[in-house]
Amino acid sequence: MSDTSLKSLRREVLAANLRIPEAGLATLTWGNVSGVDREAGVFVIKPSGVSYADLREEDLVVVDLEDGRVVEGELRPSTDTETHRCLYRAFPSLGGVTHTHSVHAVAFAQARYPIPVLGTTHADTFNGAIPVTKDLTAQQCARDYEYNTGQVIVAMLEGDGARADAVPGALVSRHGPFTWGATATASLENAIVCEAVAEMALHTLALRPAPLGPSEPPRHLLDRHYTRKHGPDAYYGNAPSAGPR
Repeated sequence: MSDTSLKSLRREVLAANLRIPEAGLATLTWGNVSGVDREAGVFVIKPSGVSYADLREEDLVVVDLEDGRVVEGELRPSTDTETHRCLYRAFPSLGGVTHTHSVHAVAFAQARYPIPVLGTTHADTFNGAIPVTKDLTAQQCARDYEYNTGQVIVAMLEGDGARADAVPGALVSRHGPFTWGATATASLENAIVCEAVAEMALHTLALRPAPLGPSEPPRHLLDRHYTRKHGPDAYYGNAPSAGPR
């Protein structure tokens, strides 16, 4: 990995981490963003327990994608590092991963309830409900807990990269949301959307609680909103590059 590309990745990862508190997604230091360089076989992640106000580019930690060892950095990487590494290894399309403890998404995770698709705002980014994993077993918690946290996400998605791309996030049962994207920035933006649609869903369910509940919108409407941003003929936005925007 060249010094230039590493510096560029560090800058992006730093900027994405600093947006976590700005977006209201974390209390104290409860959140982290990483970004991967596939060619170099490393990813850059926030260090453990460092406040966002104190976070500097040189504090970020570079981790080997293959074995999880620290390649560069004086500080310990986030305790969630192994979850990020597991997701990167399982889904080659991922370029960034974000984990937060944002309030409304965590409420769904703690209730072990997927965030349902109740309107087009959700469908703009997530092509389906944001799923929730099974609880980790005692054995999964006792050893390699953080890597196993990633494994339960991978298992829930059946290792399906296309499914991971279509619904770029999941709730870990009793824990909170992990989101991902083509870049560190995209993964953070998906975390922002995840929290927003979780809040909207809670308000909607409060207005129409179970057992009635709101019905899922027509599939053709949801598909239209998703594909206008992410389909082969996407036309949302003004970005010069092709693909989702």
